[in-house]
Amino acid sequence: MHRGHLYSIPATCAALCLTCITSSWAAGAAPVAPGTTPPKQVSPASSRTNPSQIAERSEQPAVASLRQRVIGLQKASLSNGLRVIMDIEHDSPTVAVCVTYNVGSRNEATGQSGFAHLFEHMMFQGSRHVPKGKHFQLIAARGGTLNGTTSADRTNYFETVPSNELQLALWLEADRMRWLDVSAENLDNQRAVVKEEYRMRYENAPYRLAQIELDKHIYGGYQPYAHPTIGNLEDLDRARIDWVKDFHAQYYVPSNAVLTIAGGFDPDQAMRWIHEYFDPMATNPPPEFSAASTQPNSPQEMRLEVVDKNAKTSALFFGWRIMPHKDDGHAALELLTRLLADGESSILYEILVREKAWARNVSAYTYDRSGPDALVINVELTQKAKFEPVEATVRDVLASLSKGGPKPAQLNRALQRAKSSFVFDLQSNQSRANTFGEYEVVYGDARLVVNDLERLLAVTPDQIRRVTADYLAAKAQTVIRVIPTEQSATTTKPGARQ
Repeated sequence: MHRGHLYSIPATCAALCLTCITSSWAAGAAPVAPGTTPPKQVSPASSRTNPSQIAERSEQPAVASLRQRVIGLQKASLSNGLRVIMDIEHDSPTVAVCVTYNVGSRNEATGQSGFAHLFEHMMFQGSRHVPKGKHFQLIAARGGTLNGTTSADRTNYFETVPSNELQLALWLEADRMRWLDVSAENLDNQRAVVKEEYRMRYENAPYRLAQIELDKHIYGGYQPYAHPTIGNLEDLDRARIDWVKDFHAQYYVPSNAVLTIAGGFDPDQAMRWIHEYFDPMATNPPPEFSAASTQPNSPQEMRLEVVDKNAKTSALFFGWRIMPHKDDGHAALELLTRLLADGESSILYEILVREKAWARNVSAYTYDRSGPDALVINVELTQKAKFEPVEATVRDVLASLSKGGPKPAQLNRALQRAKSSFVFDLQSNQSRANTFGEYEVVYGDARLVVNDLERLLAVTPDQIRRVTADYLAAKAQTVIRVIPTEQSATTTKPGARQ
């Protein structure tokens, strides 16, 4: 799944001198520079909401630990609609900042695919008081890192800095939220960068065009998810500067954003800076997005062949449309993907890679989207392998799970790997800032992250059996055979649904 362009910078770039920036932020001129004049005293953290009371219960240690952390989250809302989440760990020498916007490729109009991701690039091209390239330099000069990603459901921008540099990170994010440098020159530059990224990561990479084709058919009839986040070259060529300005004005506003801070910091001081830098921003209600319900997939199977000039060996892609991430049954399907292809002890790896040597690699995953989700199985074949026996093996495994469910040892192994991955992914300040911001934006409450871990660890063999039978065991909704030749074409087998 394409998660957007990732930015990383060395810690040796030169710093930008900010001592000349002294005018009034609220009046629309240059703000007081972090590290020079102290910010004015405004309403402190007293505006923060109290954490909701979550009933105590008997539960696994990992769930209990995560529950205690989310209970301790401090929340606030500014008058312009900006939501603030603070995860305080006083002893941490670093602090992470993440601004998550409630906009992704799902919000793109027809003919404007890839625009959310293109705009992610634009957000690094400078703002009124931070010239192009200086955002990177300022963070790197203080030993920090920064990045940005785009998904179907959200876009985020984030930094990790030493704890004493929190003010700088907040100032930088506020400046580009309010005063992004939207110019035709920046648009043309970043359009070229994204087009080159498309060529490198999709047109000239094995199996990636097959993935795009798979998604198009999984989400047939549901436009928000039917196109890749990176878009296509024709739509990128059509992007206009007035689209960029409208996009920023509609979606990059306080009422459509969540600011998350995690690590070692003083929450009262943080709130004073937040009020200083973000309060003056006006806001308008962003366009509403509704994950409209769609008809369930047709039981008729779609079969395609994709001829891939970059592939060295054949591959099989299986794809199903499933329920949204938050719905009942999704946790069981997530755990099913781990049973099938997570680690060398997983079911498909054992059979296809170790036992029969028919596959070089197998993978299975869900996209975890707020609207209709998808489950995908990928099998990269070896030179000697044939499509038919590999496909039959995958179907036999799914049929077996749909009848008897997994063995206890298999399920326990998958549960342990799921728990370890979930907990590990929340270890760093940055990962927690990003995760809490995403949950607040996409699902409405950062604290719901604990519910996901709880649901995963509560999955039973019978739930695995039922979701496999209901969603996967009969026939795959979409099956793609990737053929490694020098040709570049996509064909549909006779009789396949168009």
